[in-house]
Amino acid sequence: MSAPRSGAPGSRRLFPLTLTAIGVVYGDIGTSPLYTIRQCFYGIHGFPPTHENVLGVLSLIVYALLIVISIKYIAVVMRADNQGEGGILALTALLPTRKGRSAPTTPLLVAFGVFGASMLYGEGMITPAISVLGAIEGLQVVTPLFEPYVVPIAVFILVVLFVFQQYGTHRVGGLFGPVMVVWFLTIATLGILWISRAPVVLAALNPIHALIFFRSHGFAGFLVLGAVVLAVTGAEALYVDMGHFGKRPIRLAWFVIVLPALVLNYFGQGALLLIDGAAAKQPFFLLAPSWALFPLIGIATAAAIIASQALISGAFSLTQQAIQLGYAPRLDIEHTSSREVGQVYVPQVNWALMIATTLIVIGFRSSSALAAAYGIAVTMTMVITTVLLYVVAVERWHWPKPAAFLIIAIFLTIDLTFFGSNLLKVFQGGWLPLLIGTCIFTVMTTWKTGRRIVAERLTARAVPIDHFMSVITTTPPVRVPGTAVFMTAQPRGTPPALAHNLRHNKVMHEYVVILTVGTAPVPHVPPGERVTVENLGHGVFTVRLIYGFMQDPNVPDALRAALDKGLTIDTDDVTYFLGRETILVTHRRGMAIWREKLFVLMTRNAVRATAFFRLPPERVVELGVQVEI
Repeated sequence: MSAPRSGAPGSRRLFPLTLTAIGVVYGDIGTSPLYTIRQCFYGIHGFPPTHENVLGVLSLIVYALLIVISIKYIAVVMRADNQGEGGILALTALLPTRKGRSAPTTPLLVAFGVFGASMLYGEGMITPAISVLGAIEGLQVVTPLFEPYVVPIAVFILVVLFVFQQYGTHRVGGLFGPVMVVWFLTIATLGILWISRAPVVLAALNPIHALIFFRSHGFAGFLVLGAVVLAVTGAEALYVDMGHFGKRPIRLAWFVIVLPALVLNYFGQGALLLIDGAAAKQPFFLLAPSWALFPLIGIATAAAIIASQALISGAFSLTQQAIQLGYAPRLDIEHTSSREVGQVYVPQVNWALMIATTLIVIGFRSSSALAAAYGIAVTMTMVITTVLLYVVAVERWHWPKPAAFLIIAIFLTIDLTFFGSNLLKVFQGGWLPLLIGTCIFTVMTTWKTGRRIVAERLTARAVPIDHFMSVITTTPPVRVPGTAVFMTAQPRGTPPALAHNLRHNKVMHEYVVILTVGTAPVPHVPPGERVTVENLGHGVFTVRLIYGFMQDPNVPDALRAALDKGLTIDTDDVTYFLGRETILVTHRRGMAIWREKLFVLMTRNAVRATAFFRLPPERVVELGVQVEI
């Protein structure tokens, strides 16, 4: 479901939006109790579950939830909305412009934002793996006989989940909210039952226990933060999904249901450890009596699938944004719902995620082994978000620099502390998200740079449009009936396809439209502002289409809308001429040879412009052009 683009949702929509937000937004953070406490006391750097250690770790978890989620993301980061949309690419698009151009002030900040987006792909691969593994591992509590089957069952569930993506989440999306409400009520109830047995655990609400923990353990206490941060995974989902639900439903769901349920469950696990320290091996599942284990495993698995779904859908939306902003080649983007905005499916991304996720499960084999990898992906994205937020706060919101610096410094100190504790576990699995992020960052920046170089090469050799108009004025060519639309990315020059057509065929159509399609650094451009038409005379028009990075271009529809802007053509008699570029790898100054080869590979595998721009295939003519980069 989608929230209104402006203003808060009405009272009638608030409840259903809040219910759905509980399912979609909080699936990731809602399944963190499956493995967070276990990692703190049974992981690589786990501590013995003594009274002081349990209260110290619980205090760290509670205040991580309050400061990172409640204050940083819920109260501050969600203010940085780009026309209602959120996410790290939307935040990057909010960066201030330089000298009236659309490029952000500092290229380094843009690189930060793009790398943060790259890390989200890594999180999209790791979240399904760790969530599903964490749920299925509950079978080992029932009997050790299930241990050999945990990985095969997890792989099977994940494969089914990815195969199902092509049918769209709207078919089961209505169940996500109620299922997650049952999940949160279940974990809250389990927590209350054990808190009643050891109410002394509530003393962890006093932050002094966190300070005592650090004073007692020093550097070893710093290492446990790598496990504590697992409690705040899914923070970016709050921001990314803001455009689908609005701020109010997300905030209401957090403070009314999600936060209380999480705190109660963490305290319940702490109470269990105070009573039975041996329960550290599986503290979450041992909260339940033996007769309730199978139902708990079932609801945990359902919650893990929903958490995975949220990250997979987020990867699809992120890909759509990256394509529109010029950081990824054209891919198949299928809309799986005619009613809900943002419900998209990208087959290439889906199958890549499926292969990567199943390999991760097979390679790491347990949620404990994956915890180090997960922490680095989450914390690095949090650090980048905080850095970009400072620039937006000062330049966009006009906060006083001292106040902005103080607030952001507090957030950044916490984020860097979490990141540093996870960075020490690079060789235990932290290398994985760094490798994934670096590879995707390289792909995205190579595509962006390659397209810029191609545009420069084509512009350099293009005939200026003024010169072209002078030629056809002094030496009028033969005109044939109909309209020819020449699509180009270089609005200042004559499209190569138009020049080639006139040079070789010696004719021009009665009406010629030079069409460029661009993307604005905003999620949505209103229909009335999307089309610009200029009449150059002699039946030649330039048409400029601008879309937001959350919108899909539809050229035929836009041309019909351009009729109201002064375009005088018959839209039923249009031929589209496209320049099909053949990229040649050379030693000219531009990119390294290996990056040029990578760019050529991506170009060859990009979706054809005909499909991407919704052009009728029977009306498209492609003319080849070679470009050296």
